[in-house]
Amino acid sequence: MNTTKFKKCFLIGALMMATGIALGAFGAHGLKNIVSEYYLTVFEKGVFYQLIHGLAILILSLLYRVTGKEYIKTATYIFFVSIIIFSGSLYLLVITNIKILGAITPIGGSGLIFTWCYLAYKALRDKE
Repeated sequence: MNTTKFKKCFLIGALMMATGIALGAFGAHGLKNIVSEYYLTVFEKGVFYQLIHGLAILILSLLYRVTGKEYIKTATYIFFVSIIIFSGSLYLLVITNIKILGAITPIGGSGLIFTWCYLAYKALRDKE
């Protein structure tokens, strides 16, 4: 198992958690008097999914360290990109009010769903 790959995966998870918490605080304090209640909810949804999947990445990185299974590392990277697309599009939508950004969000959501299905499939197919 490559320690550098583990560290990259763990770093991604830790950064997703740190930025998720910072963005959550920004949304709760910085945006509450600027955007509508609806947009606050949209922003919070982005934070929620970022934190949940940041935690998933941390767990996966630990599993990768123990097992060395390449599909776990792959899932980490797909989660990362999907979080950026899903949560990032929601953050930008709220901050810029550019409605078309809402059309990008399902791409990230589909990536998150795909990754969970990919993990389930690989776990079922794993011989160990």
